[in-house]
Amino acid sequence: MSKQMEAIRQESRQILNNWLISCTRDGKISRNTVAMGIVVIDHMRKKCPLPRGEVVSKGGEIKGARSGLVNILETYDIPGSYLKEVTTRQGHQDGQRLFEQFDWGKKIAHLTTLQRDPILKELLDVLVKKATEWLKRQNLKLDIDRRQTPATWVHVIVENARHRSGGIVEQHLVGAKLERRFKDLTIPNHPAHSGDRQTARAGDFEISKLVYHVTATPTRNVIQKCADNIKAGLHPILLTPGEQENKARVLAQDEGIDKELTIISLEDFVALNIIELAIDENKDFFRVLKEITEIYNKRLGEVETDLSLQIQVH
Repeated sequence: MSKQMEAIRQESRQILNNWLISCTRDGKISRNTVAMGIVVIDHMRKKCPLPRGEVVSKGGEIKGARSGLVNILETYDIPGSYLKEVTTRQGHQDGQRLFEQFDWGKKIAHLTTLQRDPILKELLDVLVKKATEWLKRQNLKLDIDRRQTPATWVHVIVENARHRSGGIVEQHLVGAKLERRFKDLTIPNHPAHSGDRQTARAGDFEISKLVYHVTATPTRNVIQKCADNIKAGLHPILLTPGEQENKARVLAQDEGIDKELTIISLEDFVALNIIELAIDENKDFFRVLKEITEIYNKRLGEVETDLSLQIQVH
């Protein structure tokens, strides 16, 4: 490779690296951003330069990033399920910035297709590797000390999931507990983050006049949803990790519903049922925990993409 070509290759790598750094939020790069980078580079493989109007809609969306996204990802051996239940608004903004940093392809437009493609393919390999690493993440494999309490076991699960879950583990753990406890009822199963969008649902789970809200980090928004439940004649129950209980109570006081809202630590909520079911069915506590985690894994697999959040307890 000539010095000129090597310089262009290095500059292109630097552009991608700088872009990835600029897209890192809270120490993570979203799946949407990785996918959008693939779409942008795929566009440049087909044509350079690219007039902005050809690849960005009037609404600011990168063309091919919705209807054609699955096909583009599968071209690079990334399953379409990679982006299941993930919004793409931020991704479009990230994609435009990557186009801009390549000056809409003008930086490499003077190269022939044969010269340009290996450089772009190298950039794609970086992004594909990130997607593949995400898809191959290990399950939550936990060694449980049988001498400890069921509440401690649940805390171990929640604590190990904290930096990966984003509330997904917490919601499906509660759903699994409810399904195990109320065998004659159908416990709804929704993607965890569907509750973040505007929906007609009163909460994460509804049983008779009870409405369960599950959150890893209580916010004023979820407390206001609980207030709406109360106005509608329902009884909200807020479930959150034990270390977040005080925060939830302060927010409930601020909203003026602390006397009407039941707040329970997620650990105690699940643990109490483990104990009760074990006594009722003459089983040991750990066996009931395993049954709940098996139901959890089934429910997770039905509606979520990140199956690395499946739980194995030993």
